[in-house]
Amino acid sequence: MAVQDVAGARVAAAGGADRLELCAALAGTGGLTPSVGTVAAVADALAGTGVGVHVLVRPRAGGFVFDPVEVDVQVRDVRAVLDAGADGVVVGALTPAGEVDAVALAAFVAAAGGAVVTFHRAIDQVSRPVEVLDTLAEAGVRRVLTSGGAPRAGEALDVLGALAERGRELGVEIMAGGGVRVQDVPALVGAGVHAVHLSARRTVVADGGPGGGGVSGYDVTDPEVVAATRAALDAGATP
Repeated sequence: MAVQDVAGARVAAAGGADRLELCAALAGTGGLTPSVGTVAAVADALAGTGVGVHVLVRPRAGGFVFDPVEVDVQVRDVRAVLDAGADGVVVGALTPAGEVDAVALAAFVAAAGGAVVTFHRAIDQVSRPVEVLDTLAEAGVRRVLTSGGAPRAGEALDVLGALAERGRELGVEIMAGGGVRVQDVPALVGAGVHAVHLSARRTVVADGGPGGGGVSGYDVTDPEVVAATRAALDAGATP
């Protein structure tokens, strides 16, 4: 479950989420690195619950091709969020040719120091995602978040199924995410993915004025969507 604050983390945990991806600016950018203070507060709030907190490390919106300075920032952020209490990190980087940036990924994995590393939806921009799983596994990635290359995960069940099959062989968990709705969950589970990822967010209208984003409002985690997702997952689980 993707969340952006302490309140959202608590709602997701109470509704049955097994693991959280903590990020910032989700609606406008697809997610950016949250503040260290937010990471620490969420980790404290969920201490003892058994719900894992995995932090998105992404310095800016746009593509996933990063220059050396941006890679260095992400390495520092990986260390900082883990020091703040995160259980793992969510990272990704590509070369200009659209392949996994092995040098950047190695730096991220090394900075994680054995914590769980998830490769994010940068994989949805590569041309041969199933083959790329071998590269990610060799680099130390233990989970991949992907829509199967489609705008919505529910539109790429065949690709997700192939990824899940290869992932089982390599010991890499495939987590379906990207435009996931509650009604998509049964089909995604049926495709064989190991986990399902969504934001369960709704927008609260709030006028920030000319210096605060106008009337764009802000997102909160909807407990009804969390509960419905948990129920759909439980209904589709193998007895």
